[in-house]
Amino acid sequence: MAVLHALDAADPFHPTHPLPAWRLVKALGRTAQAALQVRLGAAPRATMGTWATDFLEALNIQVELASPLPTGAPLWVCNHLSWLDPLICLHLRPSACLAKAEVADYPLVGRAARQAGLRFVQREAPLSRAAALAHLAGDLRRGEDMLLFPEGTTTRGEALAPLYEGGIRAAHRLGIPVLPIRLFCPESHYPWTGDESLLPHLLTLTRARRTRILVHPGPVLAPGSFSSEYAWVQAIQAHLSPQTQDLRGCA
Repeated sequence: MAVLHALDAADPFHPTHPLPAWRLVKALGRTAQAALQVRLGAAPRATMGTWATDFLEALNIQVELASPLPTGAPLWVCNHLSWLDPLICLHLRPSACLAKAEVADYPLVGRAARQAGLRFVQREAPLSRAAALAHLAGDLRRGEDMLLFPEGTTTRGEALAPLYEGGIRAAHRLGIPVLPIRLFCPESHYPWTGDESLLPHLLTLTRARRTRILVHPGPVLAPGSFSSEYAWVQAIQAHLSPQTQDLRGCA
């Protein structure tokens, strides 16, 4: 388990951090190292977990758990704020991930993600969604740990986008417990939305003195505890939706 960083409320965002270039070099170097290790035969999932931790540390992205992470849920389901969200979760637990197809073409992370065997889906293409769900179901049947962002797009965290429910419903039908996780960041430079390009956003992160992410795990939701698939989806959605505890936790 990676070491979590304590938050320092006295250390505010500062747009002129003196070492942004060094941070970028560290992030690039650790990404290249992880990609090479996977190419040389290192275990992809463990390598990706270590790389996620190293990448976040290079950018001084600090992760704090609002409560201990429950065990017993092969599938983690999270809200989506930024292209860095999967790294936050991989830092906490190495797992496979279902990501939108564009991630495979991202600078820095795309190649490493492809080599590590992440699953990609074109959300707007029904056949791609069906194939991705089949792969997800197969992975869950084999007992693999998986990560899912059912919004299918990033938001600024003020409201939850409509969910693509296929993966959640597949877990219910397979009897797979789910852990809903709410990600929250009090700092406006972390969310990555709209038409913003990835590299300018990365450079903004390198100039921040630090970036704080608060992780709110919900309870493990077992399918047998719900009267219907609909109730299951509604419970997950409720745990992913913005809560007033987010603001208290990062005050």
